[in-house]
Amino acid sequence: MGFFELDPNRVPSDQVKIETVEITPYPDRRRIFLHVKVTPFEQRPNLLLTARDEADHIVSEMSVIETMHHDMEFTMHLRGVDDPAGLYTLTATLYYESKNPPQDEIVEAFEVPPEDAEATGQ
Repeated sequence: MGFFELDPNRVPSDQVKIETVEITPYPDRRRIFLHVKVTPFEQRPNLLLTARDEADHIVSEMSVIETMHHDMEFTMHLRGVDDPAGLYTLTATLYYESKNPPQDEIVEAFEVPPEDAEATGQ
Protein backbone atom coordinates (compact mmCIF):
# COMPACT_ATOMS: atom_id res chain seq x y z
CA MET A 1 0.00 0.00 0.00
CA GLY A 2 1.21 3.52 -0.82
CA PHE A 3 0.90 6.64 1.29
CA PHE A 4 -2.25 7.61 -0.63
CA GLU A 5 -4.22 4.59 0.58
CA LEU A 6 -3.13 4.99 4.21
CA ASP A 7 -4.68 8.45 4.79
CA PRO A 8 -7.31 7.82 7.50
CA ASN A 9 -9.17 11.05 6.62
CA ARG A 10 -10.18 9.93 3.10
CA VAL A 11 -13.87 10.32 2.30
CA PRO A 12 -16.11 8.91 -0.44
CA SER A 13 -16.44 10.97 -3.62
CA ASP A 14 -19.85 12.40 -2.68
CA GLN A 15 -18.25 14.11 0.35
CA VAL A 16 -15.24 15.69 -1.40
CA LYS A 17 -15.22 19.50 -1.35
CA ILE A 18 -12.80 22.32 -2.14
CA GLU A 19 -11.42 23.42 1.22
CA THR A 20 -9.03 26.24 0.28
CA VAL A 21 -8.17 28.38 -2.74
CA GLU A 22 -5.34 30.88 -2.19
CA ILE A 23 -4.24 33.19 -5.01
CA THR A 24 -1.05 35.25 -5.03
CA PRO A 25 0.12 37.28 -8.04
CA TYR A 26 3.80 36.82 -8.85
CA PRO A 27 5.98 39.98 -8.88
CA ASP A 28 6.02 39.88 -12.72
CA ARG A 29 2.19 40.40 -12.55
CA ARG A 30 1.71 38.04 -15.53
CA ARG A 31 1.43 34.86 -13.47
CA ILE A 32 -0.50 33.82 -10.38
CA PHE A 33 0.42 31.23 -7.77
CA LEU A 34 -2.46 29.00 -6.68
CA HIS A 35 -2.72 26.84 -3.60
CA VAL A 36 -5.74 24.54 -3.80
CA LYS A 37 -6.70 22.11 -1.10
CA VAL A 38 -9.55 19.59 -1.31
CA THR A 39 -10.90 17.05 1.15
CA PRO A 40 -8.71 13.91 1.28
CA PHE A 41 -10.45 11.47 -1.05
CA GLU A 42 -10.91 7.81 -1.88
CA GLN A 43 -11.60 8.41 -5.59
CA ARG A 44 -9.45 10.93 -7.48
CA PRO A 45 -11.38 14.09 -8.52
CA ASN A 46 -10.99 16.42 -11.49
CA LEU A 47 -10.51 20.18 -11.21
CA LEU A 48 -11.10 23.00 -13.66
CA LEU A 49 -9.44 26.31 -12.75
CA THR A 50 -10.56 29.36 -14.74
CA ALA A 51 -9.34 32.95 -14.32
CA ARG A 52 -11.49 35.75 -15.77
CA ASP A 53 -10.88 39.48 -16.08
CA GLU A 54 -13.33 42.24 -15.11
CA ALA A 55 -15.06 41.92 -18.51
CA ASP A 56 -15.58 38.18 -17.81
CA HIS A 57 -13.10 37.11 -20.52
CA ILE A 58 -11.13 33.94 -19.80
CA VAL A 59 -7.47 34.89 -19.33
CA SER A 60 -6.24 31.51 -18.07
CA GLU A 61 -7.61 28.00 -17.75
CA MET A 62 -6.22 24.74 -16.42
CA SER A 63 -7.63 21.22 -16.18
CA VAL A 64 -6.41 18.74 -13.60
CA ILE A 65 -7.59 15.22 -14.37
CA GLU A 66 -7.82 12.69 -11.53
CA THR A 67 -5.36 14.41 -9.21
CA MET A 68 -3.49 12.14 -6.83
CA HIS A 69 -2.99 14.91 -4.24
CA HIS A 70 -5.46 16.74 -2.07
CA ASP A 71 -3.05 19.65 -1.43
CA MET A 72 -1.86 21.21 -4.71
CA GLU A 73 0.11 24.19 -6.00
CA PHE A 74 0.00 25.62 -9.53
CA THR A 75 1.22 28.55 -11.59
CA MET A 76 -1.20 30.06 -14.10
CA HIS A 77 -0.23 32.56 -16.79
CA LEU A 78 -2.52 35.52 -17.49
CA ARG A 79 -2.88 35.66 -21.27
CA GLY A 80 -4.29 38.18 -23.71
CA VAL A 81 -3.95 41.21 -21.44
CA ASP A 82 -1.74 44.18 -22.35
CA ASP A 83 -1.53 45.43 -18.77
CA PRO A 84 -2.42 42.73 -16.22
CA ALA A 85 -3.32 45.22 -13.47
CA GLY A 86 -6.91 44.91 -12.35
CA LEU A 87 -9.54 42.76 -10.72
CA TYR A 88 -10.03 39.10 -11.61
CA THR A 89 -11.99 36.09 -10.45
CA LEU A 90 -10.79 32.52 -10.23
CA THR A 91 -13.37 29.74 -10.41
CA ALA A 92 -12.29 26.38 -9.03
CA THR A 93 -14.64 23.58 -10.10
CA LEU A 94 -14.36 20.08 -8.63
CA TYR A 95 -16.13 17.27 -10.45
CA TYR A 96 -16.13 13.56 -11.11
CA GLU A 97 -18.27 12.36 -14.01
CA SER A 98 -19.63 15.70 -15.21
CA LYS A 99 -19.06 19.41 -14.62
CA ASN A 100 -22.81 20.01 -14.96
CA PRO A 101 -23.55 20.19 -12.12
CA PRO A 102 -20.15 20.24 -10.42
CA GLN A 103 -19.50 18.41 -7.17
CA ASP A 104 -18.24 21.69 -5.67
CA GLU A 105 -17.28 25.13 -6.92
CA ILE A 106 -15.64 28.20 -5.38
CA VAL A 107 -15.22 31.65 -6.93
CA GLU A 108 -12.48 33.84 -5.45
CA ALA A 109 -11.68 37.43 -6.37
CA PHE A 110 -8.10 38.64 -6.64
CA GLU A 111 -6.28 41.74 -7.78
CA VAL A 112 -3.11 42.20 -9.78
CA PRO A 113 -1.62 45.52 -8.65
CA PRO A 114 -0.46 48.25 -11.04
CA GLU A 115 3.22 48.12 -11.92
CA ASP A 116 4.07 51.24 -9.91
CA ALA A 117 2.38 49.82 -6.79
CA GLU A 118 4.93 47.00 -6.73
CA ALA A 119 7.82 49.46 -6.86
CA THR A 120 6.42 51.67 -4.08
CA GLY A 121 5.25 48.77 -1.90
CA GLN A 122 1.57 49.80 -1.96
